[in-house]
Amino acid sequence: MPALNPTQAKLKKLRRFNGVMAILHVVQGIIVLYASTSFSLPVTTSYVQYNLVAQKLEPVVHTIANLQIGPLVALFFFLSAVAHFSVSCLPTIRGWYEANLKKGMNLARWIEYAFSSSLMILIIVMLTGMADFSSLILIFFLNMMMLLFGWVMEVHNQTTKKTNWTSFIFGCIAGAVPWLVIALYLFGSGGPSGHAPTFVYWIFFSIFLFFNCFAVNMILQYKKVGSWKDYLYGERAYIILSLVAKSLLAWQVFAGTLRPV
Repeated sequence: MPALNPTQAKLKKLRRFNGVMAILHVVQGIIVLYASTSFSLPVTTSYVQYNLVAQKLEPVVHTIANLQIGPLVALFFFLSAVAHFSVSCLPTIRGWYEANLKKGMNLARWIEYAFSSSLMILIIVMLTGMADFSSLILIFFLNMMMLLFGWVMEVHNQTTKKTNWTSFIFGCIAGAVPWLVIALYLFGSGGPSGHAPTFVYWIFFSIFLFFNCFAVNMILQYKKVGSWKDYLYGERAYIILSLVAKSLLAWQVFAGTLRPV
């Protein structure tokens, strides 16, 4: 068998690495799914109704669902597991994935993140008190747009001689808004103790930090700093960051709300 060239050897290792990541994600998802309590949070909608006694329009809040958090946490693990399995084990998708990596982009990453990351932000914002259905939809898709700007960043810069940062900047703006909303809910929350449970603050600061690490990783890739001159090095960094961020969020949520008493 002829020896693999350096790029082929790296892609082969990355293929195995993705396979391992698929297993780690699916195992954690199964554990969360079966070990969690039925803890749920409400999803509400509101409308105005005329109060005949007060002679004015008043808001009416209606609970349309109670979402169990355990399955939602397991779902973002499973989404990542499917993505890692697909790019490592399904020949057609793997070929597309590796061909894009050679060009210096990974569209599969942005597809997976668009759903898994947006689900993560949805869980966080619900834990801080947001329940309005329309607001949750807006938060989910605004975060999704941040990731799709990442897609545009990589595709656009296939045709530029000098890195164009417009998509990156717009993506950062889109991604900052959900965190601003979360901060408003978190630091303006009430309750008997006057603040949200401590674990929610830990989630806010830790996951915010890791979300920003993804942006830093992209900057290092495009600036070609040190080891990041090799696009595949940055790709592995993305994969590790994704696993750590998802695991950190999942087990903090589990410890705070989902573990059996």
